[in-house]
Amino acid sequence: MKQISFQMTEKGGNGKDNVLNVGEFNLLEKGLTSGRSIFLKAKLSIKLDKDDYRMQRSVDSMSKKVIILGGGPGGYVAAIRAAQLGAQVVVIEKNELGGTCLNRGCIPTKALVAGAETLAKVKHAEEFGIKIDSYSVNLAQMMERKNKVVEKLVTGIHFLFKKNKVQLIKGTGKLVSPTQVEVAKADGTNETIAGDAIIIATGSEPAIITNLGYDGETVYTSNEALQLTEIPQRLLIIGGGVIGCEFACIFHELGTQVTIVDVMPTILPMQDQDTARQMQSLLKRRGIEIKTKVKVKEVRKTAGQVAAVLESGEELVADRMLISIGRSLNSQGIGLEEAGIELGQRGEVVVNERLQTNIPHIYAIGDVTNKIQLAHVASVQGLVAVDNIMGKERLINYDVVPSCVYTLPEVAGVGITTQAAKEQGLEIASAKFPLLANGKALAMGEAEGFVKLIADPKTGKILGVHIVGPHATDLIAEAALAMENGITVEQLAETIHAHPTLAEALMEAAEAIHGKAIHI
Repeated sequence: MKQISFQMTEKGGNGKDNVLNVGEFNLLEKGLTSGRSIFLKAKLSIKLDKDDYRMQRSVDSMSKKVIILGGGPGGYVAAIRAAQLGAQVVVIEKNELGGTCLNRGCIPTKALVAGAETLAKVKHAEEFGIKIDSYSVNLAQMMERKNKVVEKLVTGIHFLFKKNKVQLIKGTGKLVSPTQVEVAKADGTNETIAGDAIIIATGSEPAIITNLGYDGETVYTSNEALQLTEIPQRLLIIGGGVIGCEFACIFHELGTQVTIVDVMPTILPMQDQDTARQMQSLLKRRGIEIKTKVKVKEVRKTAGQVAAVLESGEELVADRMLISIGRSLNSQGIGLEEAGIELGQRGEVVVNERLQTNIPHIYAIGDVTNKIQLAHVASVQGLVAVDNIMGKERLINYDVVPSCVYTLPEVAGVGITTQAAKEQGLEIASAKFPLLANGKALAMGEAEGFVKLIADPKTGKILGVHIVGPHATDLIAEAALAMENGITVEQLAETIHAHPTLAEALMEAAEAIHGKAIHI
């Protein structure tokens, strides 16, 4: 027997070798003579228990260097996972970690929504036997709280980067070759970095329509709306999609007279038709003016006011105007075309189900792929891309993606809509359970809305779930879990749901598919 000792190391951030494992094994000598060299090629799998996450990493993966352009919800999640799997990771971000979602989108708007919800409860407190003589709105304090929430979460990402040894470079990155990125750093210097794999996660920005008079002050986008110092008396919102409706609800509760204008037949056109109609009716009932099937022909600005002239000739006058009609992709000026990366008609980076571009070691995730512009989709795309980079084949599936609208009340949906089923010629069965028949919703004083379930009438497979009502954005998780795991209508209906809960409405909607709901 020949006994061979070995020691494995990896390069640490300080340039020194860190010991990974020390061990020994016996080699059965078969006619070996002294002086002969023995070459061993082995792949070592080490199981680590780190924060309750069991990981396997190999010698091969430890040498990978991954460069990520963008530190948003796709980029920073991909960075942490790649580091967990043993890669050397560099993230290039010109602004703050967290991207649009954390700094100028999801989180700050939800902080303001929370304020609006609290104010709505104050207004209706007397219905619960609570008398409030007076109240006032301090916008500056609301904005300060919003900023603190954002700051806390951004600080958390910086901590996670440090914990996982992810290198952050502040600056603007540009591909100068299929393997190299040049960074114009925040300190004015330039640095070129080479990597084994590159992930493009540059996101998107609010679309600025110049002929609508955008100036960032009287006419602005969601970016500026999150930095307001005073509440406008009258606000005109161009676009009745998710962003437009969320801001409409926020400012309406703050006392603003809000008008939504949209060229589509209804607001929230991407949601199920019953959801969109219900929300349009509820918002109108609460005093938000909604004009659909109309187009803005011209925008005129005078001192402190803005007027939108519709094609019909009608003129809508407001103190401020919010443009919320889409987003533009951040794919220009970062060297994609020079590197030979294929772009689509809207400038999106074309990727396959592994999130690879036409250059196999370059990946793209998030809004810049123009698949589904949601933060949680970007995060999952980041995980899928990293798995493929690190040698584990994984495909992305967009069939079960929850969408959430943080209006008052909330809206959420997953899977197919009624109109999509009709367009595809699918035979479906559908049922709605009204929250007026749900004990918890009535007790909360928030019984406006419903749960709608769409299923295959032959197999019982759940094809879609759509919710209007309190905590809809939380309830949709059960529906997504059921669909992802092939739960049928019967299985959902037979699952015991606690009483009284809003979740019972999901169970009763499933029962209603076969006309067996107890409470309707």
